[in-house]
Amino acid sequence: MALDVPYQSIPDLFLTRVAKTPDAPAFAHPAADGSSPVWLTWAQVAQRAKALAAGLRELGAGTEDRVAIVANTRLDWVIADLAVMCAGGATTTVYPTTEPEDACYIVRDSGSKIAVVENQAQAAKLTAADLPDLTHVVLMAGPADESAAPAQLTMAEVERRGAAALAAEPTMIERIVSGIQPDQLATLIYTSGTTGRPKGVELLHRGWVWEGVAQAELGLMRADDLQYLWLPLSHSFGKTLLCGIMHVGMPTYVDGRVDKLVQMLTVVRPTLMCGAPRIFEKVYNRAVTTAQEGGGAKAKIFAWAVRTGKAKVALEQAGRPVPAGLRLRHAVADRLVFTKLRARLGGRIRVLVSGSAPLSVPIAEFFAAAGMPIMEGYGLTESSAGNFVNRPGHLKIGTVGVPLGDLECRIAEDGEVLLRGAPVMRGYHNLPEATAEAFTEDGFFRTGDIGELDDEGFLRITDRKKDLVKTSGGKYIAPSHIEGLFKALCPYTSQAVVVGQARNYCTMLVTLDPEAIVAWAAGGPLDGRDYAEIVASPRAHEMVAGYVEELNRKLNRWETIKKFTILPRDLTIEDGEVTPSMKIRRRSVEQNFADEIEGMYTGVLAELG
Repeated sequence: MALDVPYQSIPDLFLTRVAKTPDAPAFAHPAADGSSPVWLTWAQVAQRAKALAAGLRELGAGTEDRVAIVANTRLDWVIADLAVMCAGGATTTVYPTTEPEDACYIVRDSGSKIAVVENQAQAAKLTAADLPDLTHVVLMAGPADESAAPAQLTMAEVERRGAAALAAEPTMIERIVSGIQPDQLATLIYTSGTTGRPKGVELLHRGWVWEGVAQAELGLMRADDLQYLWLPLSHSFGKTLLCGIMHVGMPTYVDGRVDKLVQMLTVVRPTLMCGAPRIFEKVYNRAVTTAQEGGGAKAKIFAWAVRTGKAKVALEQAGRPVPAGLRLRHAVADRLVFTKLRARLGGRIRVLVSGSAPLSVPIAEFFAAAGMPIMEGYGLTESSAGNFVNRPGHLKIGTVGVPLGDLECRIAEDGEVLLRGAPVMRGYHNLPEATAEAFTEDGFFRTGDIGELDDEGFLRITDRKKDLVKTSGGKYIAPSHIEGLFKALCPYTSQAVVVGQARNYCTMLVTLDPEAIVAWAAGGPLDGRDYAEIVASPRAHEMVAGYVEELNRKLNRWETIKKFTILPRDLTIEDGEVTPSMKIRRRSVEQNFADEIEGMYTGVLAELG
């Protein structure tokens, strides 16, 4: 049955929301001192977005003209994106962590005419570069450089110019929006990818408004919810959430300061939060290590509570009744342990959603036990991020849920997940051959992921097609499965990368969470040492070795980790080892740590395993 989508475009969706609830709270941002939220109504957001849209038109942004946004997640990002939409243009998203060379490539390849940037540091990436289409740079914060090329203006100035244009033609934006068609380009998002040059994904208005309506059907978003939005808005996950927010009319606090997340959760007290698995792993690791450091009765009570909670979850997942005795024990565990954990996230969480990378089953079970079930979902940039998701009351841990709306899915003979429907991209920008290769003859998009559908329509992703490792013995290994198990076992882990392609056994590179490992070392002979010294110590290797042994007991013989190396630093975006959405770039990791890997296969580093 076709999904009923009553909107032509994103700005049509936006203006419809403004007309329905003009005085309701829409978006909030941190106060000037970085503390309490400052709220804007839908009418106030519309006033700013329309003025900026008119200002962008004054600068020459017309139908489907690209406007790049280079900034961290903040309210001005939302305003700028809505303004580009209302001007009839298309947003080119650029991660703020993107290096100047790649930022210039994206702006050049997209043909962006205008760039809206966070500050002069971001503007500097585009200065004096060969960007023939770029005419203006608009700064969200800080003064404009009058001598810069391309010409600079502040966002406030562009809004002032737009407000003057709207005074002369009050219905300008409504006129523009009425002419925007569903098949027009809305967004160009460049896939950070795990290999090669990023590709520009062309996403249309029809896909985004489909996402907004499809999300509302799930029960994940409600008008009475309060969302904490910290995800990168340069990523398709963030963009699809904005569409759901507008359709439902859900108030949302926008704050990309990840270092302030824990602090602000207790201030904002959201009911809904979405994130990549890494954020949930950190919460889990913190809870486990805190209990372990407490020792004695505290550690035993925590372990008992987790066992009790997981026993209850296992019965619920199996569709079996929970005995009265277990319900009573869980109530005690909840009061002693889980209420404190929920309080760290504000105390009001109704729904957590995880996407962009696989979520470990043990960590999903832990959060469900704690009364904060994580609704894992699945999607790609090429399919507007939201394709499958679990939902409240219909959660199957270990799967990514069922399809949204009327999205079609089938599994190819080799296990690859294929998708067809409104949210799937038009194609890769300026890459007709890559576009043709990405689709089957009957129009299904090749996701590159291996998966399986059960009889209820739940999808289980087993690995990336290109990430499957084949050992020299001919056995296939799914690295992400092993890595997820290890992260759940070892609460000090930051990243784990399994290596084994064409090798006769598997090895693993491990990085430890700096905060967690420093706390682990406190009070002992390594107290006060820096990260590199701690992880290089025999004591740290002995600790990790214990968890590797535990991991190996859960694996098939050919999957077991024979040797491991703890790296002297964490994997970083800057070194090209993880994408901005925290996916591991395996090729880069293996190149950057080639010596460490070879040592595990030649015996030079045998003592580390």
